[in-house]
Amino acid sequence: MDIFLTVVNIVVLLVLLGVLYYMQKKHVSFSKRVFTGLGLGVLFGIVLQLIYEPTSEVVVQSNDWFSLIGSGYVKLLQMIVMPLVFISIISAFTRLKKASNIGKISGLVIGTLLLTTAISAGIGIAAAVGFDLKAIDITSGDAETLRGQQLEESLTQVESTTIPQKILEFLPANPFSDLTGARPTSTIAVVIFAAFVGVALLGIKRKNPEQAAFFEKIIEAVYTIIMRIVTLVLRLTPYGILALMAKTMAGSNLDAIVKLGKFVIASYVALIAMFIVHLIILAALKLSPAKYVKKVLPVLSFAFTSRTSAGTLPLNIDAQKSKLGVSEAIANFSASFGVSIGQNGCAGIYPAMVAVMIAPTVGIDPLSPGFITSLILVVMLSSFGVAGVGGGATFATLIVLSTLNMPVALAGLLISVEPLIDMGRTALNVSGSMVSGVVASKTLGELDTDTYNKDIDVNTPSSSTAV
Repeated sequence: MDIFLTVVNIVVLLVLLGVLYYMQKKHVSFSKRVFTGLGLGVLFGIVLQLIYEPTSEVVVQSNDWFSLIGSGYVKLLQMIVMPLVFISIISAFTRLKKASNIGKISGLVIGTLLLTTAISAGIGIAAAVGFDLKAIDITSGDAETLRGQQLEESLTQVESTTIPQKILEFLPANPFSDLTGARPTSTIAVVIFAAFVGVALLGIKRKNPEQAAFFEKIIEAVYTIIMRIVTLVLRLTPYGILALMAKTMAGSNLDAIVKLGKFVIASYVALIAMFIVHLIILAALKLSPAKYVKKVLPVLSFAFTSRTSAGTLPLNIDAQKSKLGVSEAIANFSASFGVSIGQNGCAGIYPAMVAVMIAPTVGIDPLSPGFITSLILVVMLSSFGVAGVGGGATFATLIVLSTLNMPVALAGLLISVEPLIDMGRTALNVSGSMVSGVVASKTLGELDTDTYNKDIDVNTPSSSTAV
């Protein structure tokens, strides 16, 4: 019987995917197809939630098959992340006249990411205090206890790594290994290696322009091929979002979410507040927040459903360049750095909220100015090297709690709502990286304001995602 019901669920998913394919054939805009996929996925997941238990064999088997579409799409995105970062940054160098511009771009992007992370930490603190969140109020079950033990085991590895060793992790000792994404800091390592190649190219331009021109032609050809691959993969976005959302909604433990409802609500209040800060920053630059929201919603929707900042990288870069008017070099730097540095949600809000919740259990007043200042500084500095995939927030929280000498096991109490909160955190991470790109581009006078202010043609897909 379970097999029959699983087959029925698979058929329903295929029918819904067929609806999206029909919309594609009718040349419905890319954005509309993305949001249609999101809506259909939510509705289908809710129906499965109402009919079956989230842990039932039917849901487990159905989600396993749904992963062929959803997780398969995420893997395809991850497949092109490193090649895209590498070739895009080198390609950006071919359009630069001075290497000094890279220093300015990097400084502005990283500075914006760290500043917004500090602000997000402050918002996280305010949310935890405002909602009176305390770790001692949360009931611990078997799953929570096991998670706490796992965090304590992970702490050993984190504590054994000194600050100089953490900095060394950014350097690409083996760039070919980092191109496979072997380490949490691989993205930054690839960026650094690509920057070395780019700076070397600028030097060769002055000494041997013929060889430099030949190399630039090779880079341009490879870049064209990579971007074509990106376009092919991005066409699958509506289908991927539908399957991912259906799987997430069907497998969510609503009872556990209700029990930790106050923490979930507080988290999303903080996330929304920080997103509003992003819009305020844009308004301060005399850019329309409304246009920003309209243009990046498809990207944030995918980040929300997939829960991977790294997997969202191609969409991130494309949106910055084609919709927000950010220059190519800055778009690639901000998106790439944003995967592992200054993630506003995972490395900012979440660790700050957890630290405030745990502070009273070790006799610390969470409203103490000294504690708040220390927490914000630790959160900001520990945001370097946070992986842009699932688990990044946990890694950041481990560093923050261990630095402040707090028990890490209590963070395991939130395991049941981790997936739900992680969706919002990931979307905020991606928004933060895009805002850093806009800020840097606007500050350096390289923002194409005509592209930024141009209205999206709702009847025609964007050129990068045309079908």
